[in-house]
Amino acid sequence: MPELPEVEALAQFLEKNAVGGVVGRVDIAALSVLKTFDPPITDLQGRDVTGTGRWGKHLGIGCDGLWLITHLSRAGWMRWIDNPNPAPPKPGGKSPLALRIHLFTPEGAMPAIDFTEAGTKKRLAVWLVRDPQEVPGIAKLGPDALAVSEAEFATVLKATSQRVKSALTDQMVLAGVGNAYSDEILHTAKISPFATTGTMSAEKLSALYGVMREVLTDAVDRSVGQDAARLKGEKRSGMRVHARTGLPCPVCGDTVREVAYAERSFQYCATCQTGGRVLADRRMSRLLK
Repeated sequence: MPELPEVEALAQFLEKNAVGGVVGRVDIAALSVLKTFDPPITDLQGRDVTGTGRWGKHLGIGCDGLWLITHLSRAGWMRWIDNPNPAPPKPGGKSPLALRIHLFTPEGAMPAIDFTEAGTKKRLAVWLVRDPQEVPGIAKLGPDALAVSEAEFATVLKATSQRVKSALTDQMVLAGVGNAYSDEILHTAKISPFATTGTMSAEKLSALYGVMREVLTDAVDRSVGQDAARLKGEKRSGMRVHARTGLPCPVCGDTVREVAYAERSFQYCATCQTGGRVLADRRMSRLLK
């Protein structure tokens, strides 16, 4: 799933390449992707692209008074197409294309912005609104992970009394961090994913805040300026434990381990984070002693 660094990079990519253009035809290839009907999606046609924005993991394109907001979810992505097929896509086809926005640029080019989704679980969502706060997920967001102050960070985490892994990924607590970067943040901070926020000391919360900013800022710096097609690879290349189950920890050499639950999993290093204690895979429904 694209998280704060990738969505920030996509927003800045669109700021550079799409702003100043004019929206042409808008093609809906997956009928389920559009979550609003007023204003209609056809109202985008003929509008200038005036800006971009990011709210947590939501990406926005401003179009002269309207905002096209998308949440890419687990398998969604944005692609910039220099020479799109002029023929409208067939709704309900097997293509991953969900929505295409044709553009006319000041230079006379006619590119398109594609929103795609792999797999069969269609969770990619698009809203057309007059105010981004009309999107339910945006209205409920906690403070942005790169804008929150250290004092506010400590306050919101202490108030949750959740496991720190859950708190970092709860968008109503803190916006922008997902499964991958929370793994990286906790590994760098040497904190167990199962540590409880309500019992964490002020010193540990302060250290966690600093590490969070360091990890996210580094990821943004590596991501911004990359072509949209390269962002996924850039994200994977920077990971130390996430999605590296069975590989050696780059810090201590211990094996990176995994805890799986429901449809997700997270990775950690027992030596670096849990004092050597191995956390059981949740599919076993117990914790190894």
